[in-house]
Amino acid sequence: MTIHDPRTRHGDASDGTADQVGGRLSRVDGPAKITGAAKYAVEQQLDGLTYGVLVESTIASGKVRSIDTSAAEAAPGVLKVLTPDTIMPLKTASDWFGTPPPDKPYCPLARDITFSGQHVAAVIAETFEQAVAAAALVKVSYDETPAIVDLSDAKAGDGIPIAAMTKEWGDAQAAFAAAPVRVCGAYNTPREYQAPMEPHGLIARWEGDKLTVWEPSQWLDGMARTYAEWFGVPFENVRLVSPYIGGGFGSKALALGHGAVAAAAAKMLGRPVRVVMTRPQTFTGYGGRAATRQTVTIGADRDGKIQSIVHRGVNETSIDGMWVEPLGVVTSIMYATPNFSSKQNVVRVNSVVPGAMRAPGENPSAFGIESAIDELAYEVGIDPLEIRLRNYAEQDPHAKKAWSTRQLREAFAAGAEHFGWAQRTPKPRSMRNGNQLIGWGVAAGTYPVRRAYGEAIVRILANGSVEVESSSIDMGQGTYTILAQTAAERSEEHTSVAGGSRLAGVMTGAVYKAATSALDQLVGLAISDPRSPFHALQANTLVVANGRIRSPRGDGPDVSIADLLASVGRDRIEATGDTMPANSTAEDRYKNYTTIAAALPHTEGDYSRHSWCAHFIEVRVDEDFGTVRVSRVVSALDSGRLYNPKLAESQWKGGIIMGIGQALLEEGIVDRRHGRIVNNNLGDYLVPTNADIPDIEVISVGIPDLHSSVLGGKGVGELAIVGVAPAIANAVFHATGKRIRDLPITLEKLI
Repeated sequence: MTIHDPRTRHGDASDGTADQVGGRLSRVDGPAKITGAAKYAVEQQLDGLTYGVLVESTIASGKVRSIDTSAAEAAPGVLKVLTPDTIMPLKTASDWFGTPPPDKPYCPLARDITFSGQHVAAVIAETFEQAVAAAALVKVSYDETPAIVDLSDAKAGDGIPIAAMTKEWGDAQAAFAAAPVRVCGAYNTPREYQAPMEPHGLIARWEGDKLTVWEPSQWLDGMARTYAEWFGVPFENVRLVSPYIGGGFGSKALALGHGAVAAAAAKMLGRPVRVVMTRPQTFTGYGGRAATRQTVTIGADRDGKIQSIVHRGVNETSIDGMWVEPLGVVTSIMYATPNFSSKQNVVRVNSVVPGAMRAPGENPSAFGIESAIDELAYEVGIDPLEIRLRNYAEQDPHAKKAWSTRQLREAFAAGAEHFGWAQRTPKPRSMRNGNQLIGWGVAAGTYPVRRAYGEAIVRILANGSVEVESSSIDMGQGTYTILAQTAAERSEEHTSVAGGSRLAGVMTGAVYKAATSALDQLVGLAISDPRSPFHALQANTLVVANGRIRSPRGDGPDVSIADLLASVGRDRIEATGDTMPANSTAEDRYKNYTTIAAALPHTEGDYSRHSWCAHFIEVRVDEDFGTVRVSRVVSALDSGRLYNPKLAESQWKGGIIMGIGQALLEEGIVDRRHGRIVNNNLGDYLVPTNADIPDIEVISVGIPDLHSSVLGGKGVGELAIVGVAPAIANAVFHATGKRIRDLPITLEKLI
């Protein structure tokens, strides 16, 4: 990824500060996307390109008895039909933690069926249309067995306890039993899907034992490692190209089965292969957010001070895989309590392995605790904002460590003031406009600061521009722009996964170090080289700005970087920066860039590191029809120092919009007869449109947090979705007097 210093081309501040960290620079990739010049991964045109189409299982549980490929193989243009018996053997890859894999082969086409929509065959043809037609001719016979369709299935059972999710201190059960005020609620969230605009797909091409994959990726190095392990080639033999990403939301961080099929087919044919999932296939080709169930009980005194929280959670996982959606993560830190207990199980169902979706764990966890504390507020007759302040946690209740920074109190204050919270009348159904019941709700959110490692090269070129090179990606969060700003302020590379709101914090640190080193080299060259026009000044330092270099005293030369480099016989200055620990070995670097095992925990050291937010939301509920519309949103957020406020605000608003969809629209519906997702398209799986979204006001209350990152920033992208759904549910209760604990909130649940 290459970024040129945009100082002479962009910006809305005459002094150039808009192009530096903290400025409101527009996205450097914006014009290419708006004009259609941006070429996405699967849009590459390669000589000899062929097309693959996947064939999926139509049952949720059982075995493939036989696959008849004769008609497909005889169809026009067909080059190969792959089945579990004909695809080349692959090796099992390690997981994203780097856990050594079992010594057994891996087949991306299934014989044993564990969910409907599983890949069972693939057709490769000269054209896409020929592949589609031939795939319809593949006949698969099954021996079907009863499926466990979801968490409510009688066959599901209580699940598997996850010991790592247990968090306890004090005696929560006894304290709850003794508390004068007690509330208890069960809170459920359905399966939810990332639904990125760009479907998953790739082009794979082999040249000898070297593989090039054009694929949208949130984690270039991690995915390249998987491809290398599948095919038994060195890591450096895999080149993964991801120029732009049309949305990921957690779903494009790992190499998946369709990628293995495409790369294997390319290897077998000796030609490049393109495989792109259909929209229905994106609902089963990888996992969305797991369905969850939680119970939250709170014991408090009559002044609303919490004495005990008891939390129990369960999420679904697949028959043959494991996914834990950590449901106690917000519950255990949001409010101070002397007694706490949280435990969690997972239940195996016939579904694809669930996966990461924006703020995994924190999002459903906040729905439980932020709904429950709202119920407590009504039980004791205290304003919902006031009860949150009365139970404010001055330190991390679980880790027993100081917060690195926690501007949540400031977020509550700023949000309440801008929203006009003081004008709220407390009684449910007390605010209306004609037949519209008006409700105001509040909820808090948090997301941990996930720190990993990154590396970057910064080059100061003879024309005065700056190149930043790394294996970072930009899926909409503005990475390219922010790294350009970082280089501007200070003047074969790797980075971690772009997920968990970590990438900007990691890579700005690496780029900052590299840019500082490059700038030091440039100034040192100007001062020390006898050929330099500055050599005779005997200066200790020089000023570099706007592509020029001069003395800080104003005396002496004022020359362009191009002229300086030409005078000393150089065409560039190059420096590398990273955020790796000192004395790291090559093996350490490989592990740190290709797995998440080495990521630093957010409670490492003396501090607990988190971003924070407070959402104030107004809803209007039609009294006759039960329809709910969000009519106003004010959110105050603490993401530390904002590297680019314009882009941060866009990310925050995107998270809030996804939260509105979660609260009111999104739900994977399962056909209980066959275990299939029936609304596996964007016509039936509803996501918010412009018509669903009101004006959204976002307010930054953050301060630089140098315990969290080199430049003081904290997570932005995943934070804002956390707490939106409970704020809407709380507003709906205030409007109607009906407490909806099962998402989404639909009219049939209100009438």
